[in-house]
Amino acid sequence: MIEVAALLLCKLGGQSGSADEISAVISAAGGEPNDEQIALLVSDLEGKDVNEVLGIGMEKLKDVPMGGGGGGGGGGGGGDASPAAVAVKEIEEEVEEAPPAVDMFGGGDAGGDY
Repeated sequence: MIEVAALLLCKLGGQSGSADEISAVISAAGGEPNDEQIALLVSDLEGKDVNEVLGIGMEKLKDVPMGGGGGGGGGGGGGDASPAAVAVKEIEEEVEEAPPAVDMFGGGDAGGDY
């Protein structure tokens, strides 16, 4: 995947997307270029327009079902609250009892003239 991303960056930058250019982009990003993968990508796309290839791919993706069927039902209630729920409730109470924040721009609660 990193090879494809590097190729697209080359194309966006106005380069041809040669194996050397793709390797340079990956190296510049701190990655380790995989020469075999780069050679395979370049040979697969030789003579093809990247925009057309992306368009064909998007056309195929429109038929792929996406989305979920909702989640499972929630667990039954009752019984004592879980330790996590008790901890969340305690934190909420602490936040509500916290003193007001200091206004660093000299408004209301800061108490000083700036």
